[in-house]
Amino acid sequence: MKEDQVVLEETGFQDDEESLFQDIDLLQKHGINVADIKKLKSVGICTIKGIQMTTRRALCNVKGLSEAKVDKIKEAANKLIEPGFLTAFEYSEKRKMVFRITTGSQEFDKLLGGGIESMAITEAFGEFRTGKTQLSHTLCVTAQLPGAGGYQGGKIIFIDTENTFRPDRLRDIADRFNVDHDAVLDNVLYARAYTSEHQMELLDYVAAKFHEEAGIFKLLIIDSIMALFRVDFSGRGELAERQQKLAQMLSRLQKISEEYNVAVFVTNQMTADPGATMTFQADPKKPIGGHILAHASTTRISLRKGRGELRIAKIYDSPEMPENEATFAITAGGIGDAKE
Repeated sequence: MKEDQVVLEETGFQDDEESLFQDIDLLQKHGINVADIKKLKSVGICTIKGIQMTTRRALCNVKGLSEAKVDKIKEAANKLIEPGFLTAFEYSEKRKMVFRITTGSQEFDKLLGGGIESMAITEAFGEFRTGKTQLSHTLCVTAQLPGAGGYQGGKIIFIDTENTFRPDRLRDIADRFNVDHDAVLDNVLYARAYTSEHQMELLDYVAAKFHEEAGIFKLLIIDSIMALFRVDFSGRGELAERQQKLAQMLSRLQKISEEYNVAVFVTNQMTADPGATMTFQADPKKPIGGHILAHASTTRISLRKGRGELRIAKIYDSPEMPENEATFAITAGGIGDAKE
C-alpha cells in the first residue's frame, strides 16, 4: 500500500504543483531511511521544501538525528530542489498560483487588490469592536466559495486564542451566501490555543494537516496572534524572549503559507502608547508585537470604528497596494458593503 501511495503522489503533482509539494518520502531514493523520514514528519516537516526551510541546528535538535545524518538529509534535499535563481519573469509565472479570498465587501477587496492573498500573512489590527473577529468569521465562509480567477474554494483552519469563535455566527453568514450550514461548518477545523507554546505546537499539526490533504486547505486564521504572548510574558524583563518566540512563530507561519500555498490571516490587538502624548502623535494607539510582527506581516490593515455599524479599513503597510481607505459594514451576514 505504502509504495502505491508514493507512486500516486509523484504522478499527481507533475504540473505546476511539482515545485510546491515534493513529498519527503522522495528522500528514500537518495538513501535516507524510513525511520529518519518519520522523525522529520513528527516535527511537522513533510515536504522537501520544508527541509530547505529548516536550519541544520534545528534539524540536529530533532531526537535521533545526528549531525552526519542531517548533512546527508540536507544534501539529498538539495539534489531534489535546485536552489538556483529565477528570472523575474519566471517568478511572475510562478506567482500566478497565488489566489485571493474575498472579504465579503467589494470596497474592502478593492483596497486589498482582490482580497486576502495566499502565500502571505495578512494582519488586521484595531481596538475592540472594530470587526476583527467578524472579518475572521466571514472569511471562514467566503474561503469555501468559488471566486475570481479560477479560485475553487477550500477548507479553513481556525486557531482561537481568545475564545471568540462562534459557529452560530457562521450559520448566519452562510445564509447570506445561500450555502448549506452543515457543509460550511464541516469545512472549518477549529482549535483553541491556551498558551503561546500550545499555539506554536498547533502549527506543527497544521502543517501535517495541510500536507495530508494537499491543496484542500486554503486559509489559516489565528484570532488573535498576540493575545497569549501578552499573557505568558510580562514586563520588560521577558520582552526579548517574547519577541524571539514570536519571531519563530511568524517565520513558521510564513513558511507554511509558502510551502502549501495557503492564505494566512491573523488579527492583532492595540496598545496605548503612554509616551505618545509627549510627541503629539495624532493617534497614540499602535498595534502590539513591535517591529518583529510589523516586518513579518506581508500586508497590515488597520481597522477603526465609523458611524454605527460602519468600520474603516486602511492599508497600513503593503508591498504592492497604495495606502488607501475603504469603508465596510458589519451586517448580520458578516462583512458587507456600506450602504450609502
